[in-house]
Amino acid sequence: MKIPKRLQPLVEDGLVDEVIRQLMSGKEAMVFVVRCGDEIRCAKVYKEADKRSFRQSVVYTEGRKVKNSRQARAMEKGSRYGRKVQEEAWQNAEVDALYRLASAGVRVPTPYNFHEGVLLMELVTDADGNAAPRLNDVTLSAELAVEYHHFLVLQVVRMLCAGVVHGDLSEYNVLVGGEGPVIIDLPQAIDAAGNNHARAMLERDVENLANYFGRFAPALRTTDYGKEIWALYESGKLRPDVQLTGRFERILPPTDLVGVMREIDDARAEEAARLRRQEAGA
Repeated sequence: MKIPKRLQPLVEDGLVDEVIRQLMSGKEAMVFVVRCGDEIRCAKVYKEADKRSFRQSVVYTEGRKVKNSRQARAMEKGSRYGRKVQEEAWQNAEVDALYRLASAGVRVPTPYNFHEGVLLMELVTDADGNAAPRLNDVTLSAELAVEYHHFLVLQVVRMLCAGVVHGDLSEYNVLVGGEGPVIIDLPQAIDAAGNNHARAMLERDVENLANYFGRFAPALRTTDYGKEIWALYESGKLRPDVQLTGRFERILPPTDLVGVMREIDDARAEEAARLRRQEAGA
């Protein structure tokens, strides 16, 4: 096929030898199947901000750091340079997250290179060697739904142990490869320790998984892994090999019965005093 303009620099620099076909076009990027030497990989070409339906939000970018104070000021002012820096930071977030998560043993596409706004990474394939389908395009048995749900919840745990929350995890951001689910699409990934919305996003990610897999195995909708995972994380007890129960019991502080009775007695005394004053003035 004709080489897309955004991929031309990679061809000229010898990183890509052939563009085979377009694989998909999503809300934030277009993905192409390419040949790099003897390897078949995919190239994710990020769309420009004004052509992207997924908008950056402070909810996602909170806590992200840029290289220097000049860039930070430019981003705050919204200047042309600031928008360019913000766009680069948005793209780099996925690259950084992929390397970080791959090192932590999370099943994500293996990243190979990031050049001129294009991410070269592993082409996830199914058992027949074809491009893997998205989870939402696959019909599951109840048994396989439970298996995939269990696997992905543990991937969420591994991600959080690495300090990352996906932030947009659903059946649309998971591929079903020949060896099982693979998590994709991470430009909105957030730092768990640096973002005040991390807990809510993690719980939403886990709830999305429960709701989707619950279509095939309804019992999964009654689980509460999100709150359980976050409670373990906050207490410093979360480990990649943690044994989860899917249940969460919120422990409330014990009621101060003595204090409650004291307040009741005080209220009664005040009411009695009020009545006495009322009778005396009659």
